[in-house]
Amino acid sequence: MNITIKAVKFRSAEKLDEFINEKVSKLEKLIPDNLGADVTLKVDKPSAENNKIVDIKLMVRGLDLFASKQGDSFEECVSECVDALKAQIAKLKEKK
Repeated sequence: MNITIKAVKFRSAEKLDEFINEKVSKLEKLIPDNLGADVTLKVDKPSAENNKIVDIKLMVRGLDLFASKQGDSFEECVSECVDALKAQIAKLKEKK
């Protein structure tokens, strides 16, 4: 799966990129006809709590799935987004 990671106005750490790749690539097993994923990392207000924002757009043949979460750490937000996408994939499979 082709995973594109974009950090807005900062540079993400290599360890964070590896974590994102590991988590998001697991979605490929659930929906094999996906075309890739775009992950966007943002920091809302550096001095505030819950200031990390993660958006994940999963491109699937025929439609796009999207999840966005805000929290204290990027890792936490990525995990929550992946869980939300798993739920969306499950609903999509039920419809078929």
